[in-house]
Amino acid sequence: MIHSTNYTSTFIHVAEDCPAAAGEVPPEKTPPTVARMQYDMISRNPYRYTSDEVIFAVHAARKEIPPEELAAERAAFFSRGQPCLRTSPLGKRYGWGIHHDPESRIAIYARDSEEYTRLSGDPGLKQVKGMKRS
Repeated sequence: MIHSTNYTSTFIHVAEDCPAAAGEVPPEKTPPTVARMQYDMISRNPYRYTSDEVIFAVHAARKEIPPEELAAERAAFFSRGQPCLRTSPLGKRYGWGIHHDPESRIAIYARDSEEYTRLSGDPGLKQVKGMKRS
């Protein structure tokens, strides 16, 4: 059985206890943090990837999984439940809301942006809160 983290037509709000008043770019570090890897992948490619694709790509990069093992690792990874983007540091710490379109592709919006305000009030989207930090 495959456990997906994908949502459709959903907006994940910034966590209630997020300290960022505006969208902040996660700092660059070596090795890159999960937050920075997710931010780079999503912000550079809005509505290109699904949550599953982002979460697995970050996992595979951090674990340095060789290309020839990716298919087997992906099957094993999603054979058990994985935390969805409600737990992402983008919404918990850095002030980014996450929009899932009808095809489950995602984009991020800073909490201080007009688009965040529009999406967070859109009755056509399922509205979900990001997980609290505490």
